[in-house]
Amino acid sequence: LQKALGDAETCRAMSEVAVPEMMMPPPAVPAACQVEKTVPGPGMGDFSYVGIDAILEQMRRKAMKQGFELNIMVVGQSGLGKSTLMNTLFKSKVSRKSVQATSQEKIPKTIHIKSVSHDIEEKGVRMKLTVIDTPGFGDQINNENCWQPIMKFINAQYEQYLQEEININRKKRIPDSRVHCCIYFIPPTGHCLRPLDVEFMRRLSKVVNIVPVIAKADTLTLEERDFFKQKIREELRANGIDVYPQKEFDEDAEDRMINDKIREMIPFAVVGSDQEYQVNGRRLLGRKTKWGTIEVENIAHCEFAYLRDLLIRTHMENIKDITSSIHYEVYRVRRLNENNTAVAHANGLPQHHMTSHEM
Repeated sequence: LQKALGDAETCRAMSEVAVPEMMMPPPAVPAACQVEKTVPGPGMGDFSYVGIDAILEQMRRKAMKQGFELNIMVVGQSGLGKSTLMNTLFKSKVSRKSVQATSQEKIPKTIHIKSVSHDIEEKGVRMKLTVIDTPGFGDQINNENCWQPIMKFINAQYEQYLQEEININRKKRIPDSRVHCCIYFIPPTGHCLRPLDVEFMRRLSKVVNIVPVIAKADTLTLEERDFFKQKIREELRANGIDVYPQKEFDEDAEDRMINDKIREMIPFAVVGSDQEYQVNGRRLLGRKTKWGTIEVENIAHCEFAYLRDLLIRTHMENIKDITSSIHYEVYRVRRLNENNTAVAHANGLPQHHMTSHEM
């Protein structure tokens, strides 16, 4: 017992001496000798990290420097609100009439295709927008072959791009004047497509992306609008007209599901307006009537928001890709085949003697 009491007394004495020494604060280190701790980055603590995800940031910086290009053609009779809709889409005065600010224009006897380019910037993103107008389309008594000047203009832009491509000394970045999208305005008759509408879309859908819209849809009731849209879809299928987005260009199941929903809404029933009104404390674009204000961006009133999302927010790059890889490619192959055939005939060779690499 005495031995145990002695051991306990010894341990207590040692703890009284050791504890104060351990609890003493460490000596101060001069500021010059202090080393800042480094927070490990994505690749410092993970040996499997390569940095491939940085490609996205590189592409973003490059795209921000170069900017973007979009060329939109609007086709339809006078008085359907083409200029107003374009101003509404881009919240700017981008239409031909807005820029020229001319007095009352006479209806041209033939189609005069006019284009106006603008530089638009939003949150540091720059885009060169070109709006191609077709005044005079469908305004004559005899509208036979009125689609030919438009077809000629679209092919001329393809030819211009092709000539730049086949030059020996090509430009680092070829200016793109090709028509990426054609918005076709259908009059709000509420019955069916006119022969002019069918003929235009049937021919032009093979060379350009066509997005049909019902102009001034606020002149139709909701029931009339739904019936008209269904009738137009049936006529498009009956005449073999493929409007954008085309089914054969869906890349995967996800794209097919998204595009199917868009195809169910085509043609978009739109209302355009560049006038602002105060509604319930909010300022918005709309058209004021004696029954109330038609809100342009309200999907319960019209489908303008869906059209804007398709053209700008979700499918703009896809529209440009299809123009480049499908429509322009068809034109390029046809033109090169024509050139090879002409060379073969000039050399006195029959066409079937041309080799595959010459094609």
